[in-house]
Amino acid sequence: MLIIKKERNTKETEIKLTFNPKGSGIYKISTGIKFFDHMLEQFTYHGNFDLDLEVNSIDKDNHHIVEDVAITLGQAFIESLEDKKGIKRYSSVILPMDEALVLVSVDISGRAFSKTEFKIADEKTSDFETVILPHFYNSFAQNSLITLHIKQLDGFDTHHIIECSFKAFARALRGAIEIDENKKDIIPSTKGII
Repeated sequence: MLIIKKERNTKETEIKLTFNPKGSGIYKISTGIKFFDHMLEQFTYHGNFDLDLEVNSIDKDNHHIVEDVAITLGQAFIESLEDKKGIKRYSSVILPMDEALVLVSVDISGRAFSKTEFKIADEKTSDFETVILPHFYNSFAQNSLITLHIKQLDGFDTHHIIECSFKAFARALRGAIEIDENKKDIIPSTKGII
């Protein structure tokens, strides 16, 4: 697995990112959205990834920040796996956080698909607009070519639900990229490609 450095520059955002899929949970994150920084810190820590991320928002639109981070991070994630030989490919996690309970299932399939089911009443938590949450996961899935299912099973506290989803997502990805010692030189598909 590789450490990936990426830049994404548009008329909306400028992003610099370094991603290590087999790190130790070290992060330096600045997106300009305090709550989003906190969620990406949880993602990095619970995924055992390393992430250095700096965002300069040109148009000051939080939607574009979240979307462009998801695009860049998704691309870095899949590039870091090289040919995907030896990975377990599939992983599912049900994770609790107080009253919140979230299921995340991942298939590093080479086919982009995302389905999220959240029941969030609040339009915002801190400085984060909750409508952007499914868009983050969809943009990550589209750009990493993974199949991703996320379902809120319980919970009412908006902060807890969102944080629970990021932690579960990280742990599911971490499980999916673990090396299967019995098949460490094999691509995990009967097609021979993913």
